[in-house]
Amino acid sequence: MLVDFVTRLMSGGESDGLDALIGSDLSFSQARTLFLLAKTAESMPIHAIAEGLGLSVAAAGRNVDQLLGLHMVERRESTSDRRVKLVSLTSTGEQLVAQHVEAKRESVKAFTRALPPEQRDQLHRALTDILAGGVLRPRTDQENCL
Repeated sequence: MLVDFVTRLMSGGESDGLDALIGSDLSFSQARTLFLLAKTAESMPIHAIAEGLGLSVAAAGRNVDQLLGLHMVERRESTSDRRVKLVSLTSTGEQLVAQHVEAKRESVKAFTRALPPEQRDQLHRALTDILAGGVLRPRTDQENCL
């Protein structure tokens, strides 16, 4: 029952979240690259992006090149090793990720607003207890904005 509930809730949120990405003409792999960069909140070398996404370094490099052309990321040399290229989100990339996340949040908010008040209060109490119990790991500041 819980799996069915979470699956339905997530699928609605994913659909709404993907709408924010459709106009950008990004491939799935490019979108994953943006989300990885947003999650880490630090510049990443291309080999770390490849590892984090399960891609070859060449494929990750192509994604970065394409995202550079779309002004979603920026690339610079590492100060400690000029051979290493560090990649980070631009404000445009950050905005796209934020729009995706906000669309998902709005989907969840719409779901909770549609609940009868008693069910909404029960769900709030249950989730508050679950989160306070420490079963789910606390979110980092960066994850809170994702």
